[in-house]
Amino acid sequence: MKLKLTRPLIFFDIESTGIDTVKDRIVEISYLKVFPDGHEEAKTYRLNPQMHIPQAATEIHNISDADVANCPTFKQISQQLERDFTNCDIAGFNSNRFDVPLLAEEFIRAECNIDLSHNKMIDVQVVFHKMEQRTLAAAYKFYCNKNLENAHTAEADTRATCEILMAQLDRYPELENSTNFLSNFTYYTKNVDFAGRIIENEKGEIVFNFGKYKGMKVLDVFEIDPGYYSWIINGDFSLNTKKIITSLKLNAFNK
Repeated sequence: MKLKLTRPLIFFDIESTGIDTVKDRIVEISYLKVFPDGHEEAKTYRLNPQMHIPQAATEIHNISDADVANCPTFKQISQQLERDFTNCDIAGFNSNRFDVPLLAEEFIRAECNIDLSHNKMIDVQVVFHKMEQRTLAAAYKFYCNKNLENAHTAEADTRATCEILMAQLDRYPELENSTNFLSNFTYYTKNVDFAGRIIENEKGEIVFNFGKYKGMKVLDVFEIDPGYYSWIINGDFSLNTKKIITSLKLNAFNK
């Protein structure tokens, strides 16, 4: 099935130094940009993360320190990425929980102005898990009847994710072929930050989604426990989460 798009949709995948979206860095990013008229543009960048790539990560994606020693850093290509991702929607596999939060952190560190919260997000893994409960390689076999060659290379995983979404649209008539529907369908919660630490509840109120104040409104917590804001700012939270709660606090102060 051909995707019905009103603006470009970028399928992307990241290989990284690890799975911590706060501390780890991107070592490879590949993306496939699908335009409303159907034509595609694909790009892959291998990056120097400016930190050691642990052996456990290398065993998964086969990228070592030596492989990236002479590669550009994320900051050096960040303006190109910002141009490519601006005014587009985004799709990936497990992207809402990992790839998007990590990419957002890299953009913030590179001092880019792009705000990924303006992009509609489609997580193909969530469609798969809600429908069939599988992994990426199994999803590719199940939906496309193909074996996923070169798994855990960003380019192969990106292309497979695109094919899987189109096969899912063919298979499930209840899935609407629209970016808005798929974006809403592939979120379990309505996240305010990419890490899902802050969400909107069923009343549209912005609440914490973790810790002792889970379910309580963010601004109410700051009223009863002013030190909680400082604890987050100085804690091991993502830059995106810190940026969001600072904005919420400042907006409330300026009212």
